[in-house]
Amino acid sequence: MAIKTLAVSDELYQYMTQVSLRETDVMKRLRDETYTMPSLDLQSAPEQSQLMAFFLKVLGAKRVIEIGVYTGYSTLVMATALPKDGKIVACDMSEEWTSVGRRYWEEAGVAGKIDLHLGPALETLDELVADQSQHGAYDFAYIDADKDNNPNYIERCYKLLRQGGVIAIDNIFAEDRIHKPELTGGSLATVRKMNEDLLVDDRFDLTLIPIGDGMTFLRKR
Repeated sequence: MAIKTLAVSDELYQYMTQVSLRETDVMKRLRDETYTMPSLDLQSAPEQSQLMAFFLKVLGAKRVIEIGVYTGYSTLVMATALPKDGKIVACDMSEEWTSVGRRYWEEAGVAGKIDLHLGPALETLDELVADQSQHGAYDFAYIDADKDNNPNYIERCYKLLRQGGVIAIDNIFAEDRIHKPELTGGSLATVRKMNEDLLVDDRFDLTLIPIGDGMTFLRKR
């Protein structure tokens, strides 16, 4: 058996964020407001968003796709990491939730980098895919929406990303349920099949990081 990844206790998690999390005041206030909402479990953990911002800087990214915005914390963190001419195509269904983020995007001075599309993400992605000039035009994509459509999102993002671009997929562990075959229902079957397919998909380099609810990162070869 391989040596297991270190389990993170509440105390260790608190220490980890104390010595590594670099949040602006605007980011922290948006996160705090989001944590008062009944749907707070949809929020990406701050260390996840910071990891993605790190990837953006390593990639020299300028163009990003985000599928699933919620209140826009991850959007804010990524937009802050992008250069002045960077752009995020942000897809979500909720005017109510995204309106929370818009206030903070404006305050942080990054609203001009965020192109918010309200409606089914597949419709937005299909419009982009239909435009040949958009193929290979993006550096990074973050998928954190309806899990049953993850395979569809991946296929469209594959066309839109440049060679060497990265796709990040959230909630791979399905809240500690993914590895328990006796548990079924919801989107578990789809996520399990996606994980199996991605393991042998030679279009990508792959790694799964046990951060948040589990994140898979795919690099387009």
